[in-house]
Amino acid sequence: MVRIGAFLVGLFFAGWLLVSFLVGAVAYVTDPPAVTVEHEFHRDPKHVAFSFDGPFGKYDQAQLQRGFQVFKEVCSACHSLKFVAFRDLKGIGYNEAEIKAIAKNWAIKTPDVDPKTGEMSTRAPIPADYFPKPFANNVAAAAANNNAIPPDLSLMTKARHHGSAYVYSLLTGFQAQPAELLKEFPDAKTPEGLHYNPYFANLNLAMAPPLTADGQVTYGDGTKATVDQMSQDIAAFLTWTAEPKLENRRRAGLATIFFLLIATGLAYMAYQNIWADKKKAA
Repeated sequence: MVRIGAFLVGLFFAGWLLVSFLVGAVAYVTDPPAVTVEHEFHRDPKHVAFSFDGPFGKYDQAQLQRGFQVFKEVCSACHSLKFVAFRDLKGIGYNEAEIKAIAKNWAIKTPDVDPKTGEMSTRAPIPADYFPKPFANNVAAAAANNNAIPPDLSLMTKARHHGSAYVYSLLTGFQAQPAELLKEFPDAKTPEGLHYNPYFANLNLAMAPPLTADGQVTYGDGTKATVDQMSQDIAAFLTWTAEPKLENRRRAGLATIFFLLIATGLAYMAYQNIWADKKKAA
């Protein structure tokens, strides 16, 4: 009796799911969802090759240092790196003296408390400090950026699908709205104060193009600072801030795979040896 009851209950739920599916399918066919401007004109990130792509990829420290320079001279005026400390720059090839100099000369000072008066003050950062935020709070950030709060970039490449390519595509994707977009969606004109970019989720963002001309940054290693090159370099640097242990993780993964292959081979040979006599007897 219990089995019959369970069968009937399962049959009821299966039938209900089938009916729901059929109703949904009919509704989709008879009244399909409206086509949106984002669906039609949003673009997937461009294809771009980085040295750290693939299971054997490694960071290019020269590129990471160039990307840090782009962040320092262009991005740090609006964006923060709240999960990255100055001393972490050792991971991209800077020595202790260079890190101390970078921290000491950082344009934005670290909030502090005056030990004598107890009042808020600022001081020059030290290597142990995290990169200071460019704005005191979200209200100040919004007031300075057309009511848009610039996001922290520490984990940006992990927060976006195809993160490295997304950052590169976004920085090189600013353009005028296509005529066909305005023809098909006349109400989708980019609002005043926003900027059209097909690689952004809703096509319009408050950030103006940050990299606007070749030579905007002068690289110390002599690399030509084209907009494309600067975009690749900052994308690589932000990949490192999000995954500073990427190379170690991949090495550990490859070592684990190698160990499992050897262990599998040994287990198979042990199996053959243990059952060899019994197979002969059979």
